Formats: sequence, C-alpha cells, structure tokens
Amino acid sequence: QVQLVESGGGLVQAGGSLRLSCAASGSIDSIKPMDWYRQAPGKRRDLVASITSDGSTNYADSVKGRFTISRNNAKNTVYLQMNSLQPEDTAIYYCHVRSTWRMHEYDYWGQGTQVTVSS
Repeated sequence: QVQLVESGGGLVQAGGSLRLSCAASGSIDSIKPMDWYRQAPGKRRDLVASITSDGSTNYADSVKGRFTISRNNAKNTVYLQMNSLQPEDTAIYYCHVRSTWRMHEYDYWGQGTQVTVSS
C-alpha cells in the first residue's frame, strides 16, 4: 500500500502563486509517471500536468507557461508550481502516481487539496 500526502493548496488572489506538493510513501519499488489532476465543481477530473521518471513533462494547454511540474525521485515527491493563477484555476487538485511493487503496477490518488483563486 502507498500513501500520498498532498499539501500547499489555499486561497490566493488572481495573479498570485501557489506550490503544491505530493509525497508518496509505503510499499514502493519505483514510481513511474506522477501527475496532477484537477476537478472543478460539476466538471470532470482533468489532467493538468504529468512528469515521467526521467523528467519528461506534459501540460494541459490551459496551464502551459504558467504551471511547472517537477519531482524529487529520492523523496518520491512531485511538485506543481502554479503562477499567474486565474479564477478558472479554482478546483480540487489531486495527485496521482503509478508505482511498482514486486513486479506489479498500482495506481494511487491523493486526497485532494483545494485551490481557490479570487478575482
């Protein structure tokens, strides 16, 4: 079993910044992709950014140039630096990882952290 602990959400004014963190612990041999998703009220959960174990990144068009995903493999932690935040970025942000343990792959989700951007 793997536990994901997210932190860093909160309330910020438009144009401000926040940094989210997600630390994985537990039965882990390796972690493959680490992702951030978000879900606004009444909407589906969408991918915001992803990063592979070798550092390749991918972003949703809506956040390109404003958000940066990074990871520390030694700490099994993924980060999301969010700059120039806008009200439409308001959502619950979820961390997702795919990890391996004894030659099996497993998907895990964090508990979610609220990000609220006021205009």
